[in-house]
Amino acid sequence: MSGQTSDFLVIGCGIAGLSCALRVAEHGTVVVLAKGDAGVCNTAWAQGGIAAVWSQDDSLDSHVDDTVEAGAWLADPDRVKEILKDGHGAVDQLIQWGVRFDLRADADEHPDYDLTREGGHSNRRILHSGDITGTEIQRKLMLAAHRHPQITVLDGHVAIDLITERRVARHLAKSRLGVMGPEVEHRYGPGGPEGWMPGQKDRCVGAYVLDERTGKVGVFEALVTLLATGGAGKVYRYTSNPDLATGDGMAMAYRAGAVMANMEFVQFHPTCLYSPQEKNFLVSEALRGEGGILRLPDGTPFMDGVHPRGSLAPRDIVAREIDASIKRDGLEYVLLDMTDEDADFVTERFPGIHARLMAVGLDMTKVPIPVVPAAHYFCGGIKVDLQGRTLIGGLLAAGEVTNTGLHGANRLASNSLLEGAVFGMRTADAAVEEHARAASMAPVEIPPWDSGGARDSDEIVVIAHTWDEIRRLMWNYVGIVRTDRRLTRALARIELIQEEIRGYYWDFIVTRDLVELRNLVTVAELVIRSALGRRESRGLHYNLDCPDTDDVNWRRDTLLRREW
Repeated sequence: MSGQTSDFLVIGCGIAGLSCALRVAEHGTVVVLAKGDAGVCNTAWAQGGIAAVWSQDDSLDSHVDDTVEAGAWLADPDRVKEILKDGHGAVDQLIQWGVRFDLRADADEHPDYDLTREGGHSNRRILHSGDITGTEIQRKLMLAAHRHPQITVLDGHVAIDLITERRVARHLAKSRLGVMGPEVEHRYGPGGPEGWMPGQKDRCVGAYVLDERTGKVGVFEALVTLLATGGAGKVYRYTSNPDLATGDGMAMAYRAGAVMANMEFVQFHPTCLYSPQEKNFLVSEALRGEGGILRLPDGTPFMDGVHPRGSLAPRDIVAREIDASIKRDGLEYVLLDMTDEDADFVTERFPGIHARLMAVGLDMTKVPIPVVPAAHYFCGGIKVDLQGRTLIGGLLAAGEVTNTGLHGANRLASNSLLEGAVFGMRTADAAVEEHARAASMAPVEIPPWDSGGARDSDEIVVIAHTWDEIRRLMWNYVGIVRTDRRLTRALARIELIQEEIRGYYWDFIVTRDLVELRNLVTVAELVIRSALGRRESRGLHYNLDCPDTDDVNWRRDTLLRREW
């Protein structure tokens, strides 16, 4: 049976996971698991850049104010400031690991980085590498990880479930591994139980992991486990995310008993390319930061009267207005117009986007770009403290899989790579402390994976059909604009689908498709229940049945937790 033992297990290979791995590798052995190809992840797809206070004309307080305002004032300013103050140092560390950001055109006279601006920012503070910043970061961090003698990166390894002491005890008591049946689930609404982290009552000791090449499930044991699996954009029909963004870490953590926060806040990127020839291609917000104007197909600019910053308004406002325009006027798309800008500047500043658009016959220096909103980023996730600790001992989390309190009800552009870097490094410090604590504890004898009487499935079409049904359901009923009726209908159907998947999961040998489907439906349920629980509209959550923002009763987190 395949499997490994290490000091640290990192599930996920983006900026958060690799930043943590590179730092903790100085203290022990590290195994990094990548689902599919380690070079394909949300980080690698990031175009715009990483936000950090860099210029003397900028300030930490300004970045905090922009972040809190974009987040619809849900985030605590003190907590936001505590996170953002590490931004400059996190970028410095990335540079030390080899990441290269673009310098100013006049770098001979002014040797500094070329800072750009995106929606919601009051200053130029976005460091970038052309328009493929994420690819540059991913490539350099992966290169550093492969070179480190203490780090082992394994492609094609899918985490199925976390292994905790409580789970092992249930197995020894002859409970069936992972069964979700007779246990009672307790869910808490906004505000949650008194104190979301009353004391860690369980401990994570690793994970059951599927090797995609062999089909075998092994035990990956570790003193400390980090979840850095990214988001869950594939729960929606239209998304800017890669196919692997199926909410695996969120679902695993929830099943293990971690607290989930603010899952109703799903960010829809306003500008994804509308073209039958391209799938999931995001058109960076940096285009609007460099003068791009949003227009209706007849050329009318439609954001000027909606928000003081016009086309540079925060994403939630822009996405909602595009959605309203499309529905009101029966449009298929709106336009992002760069044709008034200097053509040489546009092609030099955005070479990757320009090349992709030219491949489908669009020259953005001459014609506007057709765009539509698509699911892009989860502002909710596993509730963590400022060091990335969860409710479960030995389990840390970083990046989009988490809710750190930074984004509030809507993420400010380019704060995601920043959060991933900052918490990748913060969790590394916490992981070293957790490692020392766990090393003094009695070892846990972990049982091997037991497939029981499961058999190979001959009904792959069932998985594909169910996957498609979930994504269409979420898009139509739990999208940019919601209603109580749509949410209630969505929850009823999701609960039925869950029962179908549960039976299918235990009847057949696990595959990546089946693992992802199981996780996807769990995330869908969490989003719907959180959306039903919040009785106001704020940021990314807009409900026509309660359209107003209620700061008196609802300026707080929505918390969900499952207890055995």
